[in-house]
Amino acid sequence: MTGRIAPVASLIWTAFLLASAVARAQDVPGIEICTVEKTMERRTSCLQSNVDFLQKTITKLAADHQQRLDAANRQIESLKSTVASLQKIVDELQAAKKAAEDQKKAAAPPAKDSAPAAKDAPK
Repeated sequence: MTGRIAPVASLIWTAFLLASAVARAQDVPGIEICTVEKTMERRTSCLQSNVDFLQKTITKLAADHQQRLDAANRQIESLKSTVASLQKIVDELQAAKKAAEDQKKAAAPPAKDSAPAAKDAPK
């Protein structure tokens, strides 16, 4: 079993070393210090690379922020409609409560009027 594992592990390790060597050789985009360049052409190229990087970054951030703003606006509109429907429900409940109170007042005779009438009744 260990005879099979060793060649596979060796192959994986070799692939890892090759991948890491390639990764180190790649140019990572970002801001470079252009003052170390000696020739005008290389310095100009370096500055142009910085400008391109900054423009791409600004464009990417602007798009990301616009997406966030659009999502926030959609959420605000959804919340506005929810508040409007809840306000309608509250108004209906208040109207029903007032109607119920008015109905109770109309159905029940005043307490003072009913008490003397009971005393005046013949025995």
